[in-house]
Amino acid sequence: MATKIAKQRKALGISQEELARRLGISRPTFIKIEKGERKATQKEQRLLDDTFSSIEEHQNDGIRVNIPEKNIKKFKQVLLYILEEVGAKPNVGMTVLYKLLYFIDFDFYEKHEKQLMGLTYIKNTHGPTPREFISVIEEMKEKGELVEVKSRYFAHEQKKFLPNSEPDLSLLNGEELEVIKNVLQRYSDKSASTLSDMTHRDTPWQATSEGENIDYELAFYRPEEFSVRDYGEL
Repeated sequence: MATKIAKQRKALGISQEELARRLGISRPTFIKIEKGERKATQKEQRLLDDTFSSIEEHQNDGIRVNIPEKNIKKFKQVLLYILEEVGAKPNVGMTVLYKLLYFIDFDFYEKHEKQLMGLTYIKNTHGPTPREFISVIEEMKEKGELVEVKSRYFAHEQKKFLPNSEPDLSLLNGEELEVIKNVLQRYSDKSASTLSDMTHRDTPWQATSEGENIDYELAFYRPEEFSVRDYGEL
């Protein structure tokens, strides 16, 4: 039954988030049903059947799928905050920034079931890379919001960015700042190679093909090493 639910959902192009909302349960709980780790109640199964039937009859009703909800303005403030807090550390070059942003976005999504910056991360050899990073950095450099400098970290040439303006923290709520601070505390002292190795052990990277976008919903399948959510009461 669990496999059937997953096949029907994917065939109809509906997200786990949307089905969970229709059932009145959390997305992680729905994922457990889809994986066969939790049996759907009679009411939930009836709602599932009704939903699938309705979508099959109305394929053009505009069911929302899970896509990143980009908030570039918020991304800029998060980046300025990161640079203000840890940008001067000798290990924090562009690759480390990529990984810090990844953990912030995916930790927040796993914990709160909504997106913070909503950047689009692709899988590449060295780990998740945000597609929007370069264009936003160039815009911020032109506006004088940050500066790019070259340095060396051990034997490697490193591209660093330093803030020229303060982040607007009014755009970040308490939940968001808590996740950001936690990520910086856990990861900002680690080298680029260490962080790359860590992302390679995380399910979102492992479950994605090279060069493809990483699905945020994969955050709910993370191993204990990286999971930031308590699933015990789901």
